Amino acid sequence: MKKGLFLSVLFALTALFSASAQEQHAHWSTSLEQIEDDLYRVSVTAVVDPTWHIYDTVRTEFGPNATIVEFTIADDRRAEKVGDMNISATPHKYYDDIYMMEIGYFEDTVTFYQDIRLKKKNAQVDIFVEWMACDDTNCLPLADQEFSVGIPDDSAVITAAEDAVSAGKSIWGLIIEAILWGFAALLTPCVFPMVPMTVSYFLKGEGGAAKGRLRAAMYGIFIVALYTLPIAIIIVVTRIVGGDAVTADIFNWLATHWLPNIIFFIVFMIFAASFFGAFEITMPSKLVNKSDSKADTKGFGGIFFLALTLVLVSFSCTGPIVGSVLIKSTQGEFWTPIITMLAFSIAFALPFTIFALFPSMLKKLPKSGGWLNTVKVVIAFIEVALGFKFLSVADQTYHWGILDREVYLAIWIVVFTLLGFYLLGKIKFAHDDDVKHIGVGRLTLVIAVFAFVVYMIPGMWGAPLKALSGYLPPLTTQDFVLGSEASVVQIIKTDGAQDDDTDFQAGAPKYSDFLHLPHGLQGFFELNEARAYSEKVGKPLFIDFTGHGCVNCREMEARVWSDPRVLEILRNDYVIVALYCDDKKQADQSDWITDGNRTLKTIGKINSHIAYTNYGVNAQPCYVLEGHGGEMLAAPRSYNLDVDDFVRFLEGGLEAYNK
Repeated sequence: MKKGLFLSVLFALTALFSASAQEQHAHWSTSLEQIEDDLYRVSVTAVVDPTWHIYDTVRTEFGPNATIVEFTIADDRRAEKVGDMNISATPHKYYDDIYMMEIGYFEDTVTFYQDIRLKKKNAQVDIFVEWMACDDTNCLPLADQEFSVGIPDDSAVITAAEDAVSAGKSIWGLIIEAILWGFAALLTPCVFPMVPMTVSYFLKGEGGAAKGRLRAAMYGIFIVALYTLPIAIIIVVTRIVGGDAVTADIFNWLATHWLPNIIFFIVFMIFAASFFGAFEITMPSKLVNKSDSKADTKGFGGIFFLALTLVLVSFSCTGPIVGSVLIKSTQGEFWTPIITMLAFSIAFALPFTIFALFPSMLKKLPKSGGWLNTVKVVIAFIEVALGFKFLSVADQTYHWGILDREVYLAIWIVVFTLLGFYLLGKIKFAHDDDVKHIGVGRLTLVIAVFAFVVYMIPGMWGAPLKALSGYLPPLTTQDFVLGSEASVVQIIKTDGAQDDDTDFQAGAPKYSDFLHLPHGLQGFFELNEARAYSEKVGKPLFIDFTGHGCVNCREMEARVWSDPRVLEILRNDYVIVALYCDDKKQADQSDWITDGNRTLKTIGKINSHIAYTNYGVNAQPCYVLEGHGGEMLAAPRSYNLDVDDFVRFLEGGLEAYNK
């Protein structure tokens, strides 16, 4: 019964989304083609559904609503239009008895294009389209859509030969990309701890091989549903209500708010205590008795909870991927984000489904000895260590100061040292057998664990520990770093006491008493202050959209920013501003932003608003190079551990700034 209800809801939602996706009946995409050295063609193409049409661009007082296509250059100092807008097809025409006039219309595919001559690099063309779709029996209400096309420079431009591929990236291309991201997400630090948790949970499976396969399959289905259905519903609500900022806030809350992070921490500690043998995690007796009467649904509640935990816990790492999909929905691609999220979640769920199947196969092995309990205890130690990651996120976001880097490292060193002694047989738990001798496999694990402990120990004195950068609190939270002065506050000073033109006063940058940059870099934490200083000293601005709970941000700082070439450029040639998008501190009242009917007061919400409204970004890390008057010097850059590429990105920004 429950299974049928679940499928009925799933099919109903699918039908709803399918119907909504077809309402416009004209699907638009943009493209850019280089004609000559400085001459480009910006196009917008409509693909009209079969049996439907849109009207031509001839506006009449009493006729049907004409299709409106407007090309606007954002800054006429950077580019200019060449000639009038052209249309790829001649409209079909007929005499309409109702309007008593000749009417033109387009079917199938039609492209509207405008030639643009580039004066300076990195121009932007805004496109507005408005249309009414009709068939032989009725017309839908007017619909409209907006696009922005950046005209890049030199090697970054899309040539005519490439345009046919890149302009209309097929749905299959997006599906393949989503599948690859789904597999890549398994390598992120937030997802790793759920692998042993999954294996441990399904070790307790009952009901034979067939039941084990069903339980594993339902686990995979729940993961897919929990990723896809909420995203689909959010996209629908966002489009209906028009509250894009609300969407961003929901995911920011899940990844950084103290409540979900504390819940994740507690869940990990409860699982660890259970694996140590303190108690057995079981369903309440009332629910167990009820499930016993329905064999087909036995255990599905626990499987659903495990799937829900996986999705929520992994979100701080998969959030950037989900965020990029949501951006597509705000650009008019309604159905595509749901399909790509389905592809992503299937790829993400597949390995976990296999992990869930694996324990059922373990049951076929000999059951003599306590090796199964040893596996659970080892997992318990790992769960204790990894659970502190979520407590650390809440601690950094709210600046509680209870889990600084050296405290975090001390916990990990103790946990993994105890794990090493446990594997040696020096520590025993209630359900363990005596360890009379150590096999080669266990000895290998002992060596690996103690080697890991030795690797971590120098971190207590400030060693960077790049391999753990995604897990550890930033080095700036450490009280003592060997060879450096403790608790140094980085201060940027101007040449004078105050500059009336920039309204910037000498001294410590705003919010620098609790926000810091890595590697001893000096910088700002509020955009307007940084822009004023950038203009004063004549240097471009390096904007770092980051977050306390951003694993990939810490990895970029540890693996890319630490490179001597990158540090030299950032230190000497750019003004740096780090905008934390998840910080919960209230900003100065002068920095508050009004967004519709609400006032954004916290640093995180203000910076998230800036990232989304100014640059179309709702994921971190994102790096923006900005020059005079807020012009972007290069396309924004996100998570990428290629150091040489990052150096070229910075050098390209400097070259564009100095032209």
